[in-house]
Amino acid sequence: MSHPTPSAQLSRRGFLGSTLLTAGAIGVPSLLTGCTAGGSGSVSTKSVTVMYASNEFTKAHIAQFEKRNPGMRIEFIEYDQTRLNAMLAAGNPPDFVRGAMEPNDILRGLVTPLDDYIDASTVIKRDDLLAINNGRRWDGKRIGKGKYYALVKDWSPDASLWQNTSLLEKAGVPPLSTTEPMSWDELLKVAEKLTVRRGGKTTQFGLGMEWAWGVKSPILLMVAQQSTDLYNADLTEIDFTSAAARRAMQWYTDFGRSGVGPTVLNPLPDNSDQSTFAAGKMAISMDGYWFGANFIKSDPALQEAVRMTPAPTFGKRLNSSFNGGMGAYIPAKAKNKDGAWKVMEFFMAGPPAVERAKSGWGLPSLESLWHHLPQKYEYQKQAMKTARAELEHLATTTSSPYISTPQLTAAVEGQMPDLLKGKTTVDQACERIQSQLNKQLKQGKEQLG
Repeated sequence: MSHPTPSAQLSRRGFLGSTLLTAGAIGVPSLLTGCTAGGSGSVSTKSVTVMYASNEFTKAHIAQFEKRNPGMRIEFIEYDQTRLNAMLAAGNPPDFVRGAMEPNDILRGLVTPLDDYIDASTVIKRDDLLAINNGRRWDGKRIGKGKYYALVKDWSPDASLWQNTSLLEKAGVPPLSTTEPMSWDELLKVAEKLTVRRGGKTTQFGLGMEWAWGVKSPILLMVAQQSTDLYNADLTEIDFTSAAARRAMQWYTDFGRSGVGPTVLNPLPDNSDQSTFAAGKMAISMDGYWFGANFIKSDPALQEAVRMTPAPTFGKRLNSSFNGGMGAYIPAKAKNKDGAWKVMEFFMAGPPAVERAKSGWGLPSLESLWHHLPQKYEYQKQAMKTARAELEHLATTTSSPYISTPQLTAAVEGQMPDLLKGKTTVDQACERIQSQLNKQLKQGKEQLG
């Protein structure tokens, strides 16, 4: 996952999860710059309506775009899922929208394919698009291939681990390899060695899994690492009782019951590993490349101690950008699609993209922007090497058009409290998840026809 700004870090996964077309986040709309939307004439005389988060698409970016494109104006609307849903339903959506893409959105005819624009562009070139963008493709049956329906602005290999080598050394634990992945089971054993308890209280966590940001995506990755697909061939049924799914759920259950890290039953006050890790009270945290930006102004001793390592594995070496990396799309009924594409080129490959890359708060989705990533400190150089290697093992997990991400998340997350309390077994939890999701898949299939 990418990271929009330092101020947004505590709710990163929740923020991403709220931006799917079918989600239900509520915000307060506001205009940064206004003009009349729609109209006729060439692209140069039309306004472009942009719905985005103003901490990512800033007033300065709007001024830059309008200066580079004389005659064009951006009408900015603060991202608001409720307002967006109403605009989509009314057939009057913004031209350029913050968000990801789900197959359900494509089947409902809500999203414009971008391939013709990409092929004609001299700014965003097909061979410059990194594999993370494959998660925004759909061939009519599966994500990962076919036409592009959105582009990613930035991302991170989110199952990577960040270690504080000084804490590992203090515990007599060898530093984790920065080139070869360890197994999830081995990681849990190491985490136990790194956990410090005094007087019945945990004073140092061995491992943080950013539990407050969700467990669904890591569990899906664990299943994929075992070369198992949760869905049947036509994506109408899910099997959450497979050996691979049970193994993933068992690992999280063991982690939660062991006390080596925060969980839904033992959350951190700020719902983020960062402050606990930076304070030397957590030895390892599962976080993407963006996590390193937290240490740019840290004590030099911490900068020397932190290192990013590959994602743990249950078999195949795979990493994943949870929620697929945030980006943008052009609605099918946008009034100014050509203008929206100009905004896409500017935001994804122009000054805002260079600015994001230099900040270190995420990885660009274009190969040509990687040379802008910060390399001042040794840990930054090392993290970029690990991220580059993880890019070669990036997984695009299967998604069904008949169920939404929030539905899948709710089904999995809903079982975790009772699992950790010992009120249910892994087998029972997996059966409940499967039953709930298959009912919703059936309903989704019937609704789409």
